Amino acid sequence: MTSTYYQLIKDFQKKAYTGIYLFYGEEPYYIDELSDYLTENVLSETEKEFNLAVLYGRDSNIATVVNYCKQFPMVGERQLLVLREAQDMDLKKEESLDFLLSYIRHPLQSTILVICYKYKAPPAKLLKALGNSDKAVTLESKKKYESDMPVWIAGQVKNNGYSISDKAAIMLVEYLGTNLEKINNELGKLYINHPKHKVITENEIELYIGISKDYNIFEFQKAIAKKNVLKSNQIANHFSLNPGENSLFKTIPMLFGFFSKVLLIHSLTDKSEASILSKAKLSNYTKFDYFDAYRNYNANKIQQIIGWIRECNTRAIGIDNYSADHGELLRELVFKILH
Repeated sequence: MTSTYYQLIKDFQKKAYTGIYLFYGEEPYYIDELSDYLTENVLSETEKEFNLAVLYGRDSNIATVVNYCKQFPMVGERQLLVLREAQDMDLKKEESLDFLLSYIRHPLQSTILVICYKYKAPPAKLLKALGNSDKAVTLESKKKYESDMPVWIAGQVKNNGYSISDKAAIMLVEYLGTNLEKINNELGKLYINHPKHKVITENEIELYIGISKDYNIFEFQKAIAKKNVLKSNQIANHFSLNPGENSLFKTIPMLFGFFSKVLLIHSLTDKSEASILSKAKLSNYTKFDYFDAYRNYNANKIQQIIGWIRECNTRAIGIDNYSADHGELLRELVFKILH
């Protein structure tokens, strides 16, 4: 049986557990959240001393896992085994996998087995066996697209009793990307310092997280998309003076990704808004910057810009560059883009 993160949390809060859980996929955040929740809440503190085991794939084998699962709890009604980093185990060996599949067909009622398999899909035979079992639940933790992140952040904030402005959410995405754990940690700083009845805005992001509301990559892309020469150069100069917070090696990939999507928009036959949002994976929060860039830069110019960005990256790592520092390289790139 498959499930979702929020459905599983509801089940766990009701103490409704099943015998085997498999959490797998490219995004480790939900895998860790669910396994940590079970580790903390399934057993009492006294029961944990006797009935909780946490194993790691690189240090364990299937025989050890299965043998522990077949033991009876020393205290209380159930025992919990959490197998972390299961992707490090050799499940390609048929004898190992068959040993685990045999247990899955006849699990011990008093054991809860949690398998955490990160960054990739487990063997198909294992997924099929768990899918066919009424005593097992699987959850695939998929990597999120950047366009999904503002909505995800708003949902996380709402679940914690707060609210956040669209621009504040976008600033977090531009600064932290799609790393859910980092974003959640930064949100924790906001919860500590911010009253629930007030909306979290870009001012709080700047104050508590340290992301400038005026000089960040989001505002930089917006200024370039609008061909705002003054604002673009102001931000480029700010980045040059603060390289620790605004590394060129962080700015270049973001500009490359931005203009690559604008070039994709130029290539689309169907240029309806719905088609653009779907094909380019844009969010409603950031679409206007891409639309501005699409109107202000034709396809040939975009191809030139992407070439200049590549050249800037090459020179930034020291190839064919004998004197220009990162600040000079960025200012030169902005000049080429805008003129």
